[in-house]
Amino acid sequence: MTHRPSQPRTDSPRYLTEDRIAIRDLARNFAMTQVLPVANELDPVQGTIPDTLKKAMGEIGFFGIMIPEEYGGLGLGVFEYCLVAEELSRAWMSVSGLLARGNGMGGGFTPEQEAALLPRVARGDYLGAYALSEAEAGSDVANISCRATREGDDWIVNGTKMWCTYADEADYLVLFARTDPDKDPAKPHRGISAFLVEKERGVFPPGIEGTKIRKIGYFGWHTWELSFDNFRIPAHRMLGEEGKGFYLAVSGLEVGRAHTAARAIGLARAALEDSIAYLHTRRQFGHELADFQHLRFKIATMAADIEAARALMYSVATDIDTGRRCSLEASMCKLVATEMAERVTSEAVQIHGGAGYTTDFQVERHWRDARLTKIFEGTSEIQMRIISDELLGRSGS
Repeated sequence: MTHRPSQPRTDSPRYLTEDRIAIRDLARNFAMTQVLPVANELDPVQGTIPDTLKKAMGEIGFFGIMIPEEYGGLGLGVFEYCLVAEELSRAWMSVSGLLARGNGMGGGFTPEQEAALLPRVARGDYLGAYALSEAEAGSDVANISCRATREGDDWIVNGTKMWCTYADEADYLVLFARTDPDKDPAKPHRGISAFLVEKERGVFPPGIEGTKIRKIGYFGWHTWELSFDNFRIPAHRMLGEEGKGFYLAVSGLEVGRAHTAARAIGLARAALEDSIAYLHTRRQFGHELADFQHLRFKIATMAADIEAARALMYSVATDIDTGRRCSLEASMCKLVATEMAERVTSEAVQIHGGAGYTTDFQVERHWRDARLTKIFEGTSEIQMRIISDELLGRSGS
């Protein structure tokens, strides 16, 4: 009789308190019972995340994990945020991405705006999207060319934005545009400002047109190219100081990279768990596939890689919560976890053989989505540049 081991550990006594285990288990149950069936049904047909699922996430409090209790949030930290993100990503990475549409408003908001808006965010009634990247300003954020020109009490915006996921369904956009027409080649990050653009869910306001980007994955919601044609924004909708928008854009990078690492780990764990189940159900040459040593060793390597990435993610999340600057470690975490996720999910496809190259099994979804984690929130190459600059000093190239 073949021994059937338990699932791989997904905990760490050093970091997981009873309260954190309870949050993780709540998220895990939600992911496996409510998210996974929806993902298996809708992702193959590129369907969108249903409103009922978003409402359930709001009722549990997932959109307010890091929002203070006084504003209706859970008042927890980045660690818990990443715990929930891993569990949701294990079911459908797009749903784990929804977490970032809540959980605080980013920088630049006044105390009055936070008091008015954060309770709505925590409930999932006020979710946002970023309009930051452009065709020539992805990794090089300081190179944005979308312009905002002052005209009386308004700013007039012209230009385009790329990779604006959820822009149609969001209640607001955080838009970054160049407000100083005299771009300094030596300091291009100066002269960029941020704006709050409130909108109705499901449509774009006059002056904004959207074109869907044809993606190969990350389904469940749409990603847009946005065009701004003399779009008017009241001057009081500027976030933070004029010309200081770049600093708002980069202020949340450590959290974003830890969150992306958590999502990557969730995808890899999904691939591992699906592969273990498949190896026990598929037979060749009179034996379960789980009996063949080369496949067993693949599983061992996959599990070890996941655990190593998770330990690093836990460490980085803890550092962020304690207020320690950890940009180097956050880049390492994002690099290690996302590279691992693509490797592990690719191995899962191989383990499934021809079945893995069909949409009948979920490993192809894990594989497609894992590939994206190496690109967004700073590509692997950008992370290596950050790490090497920290260790060796900045190069001239």
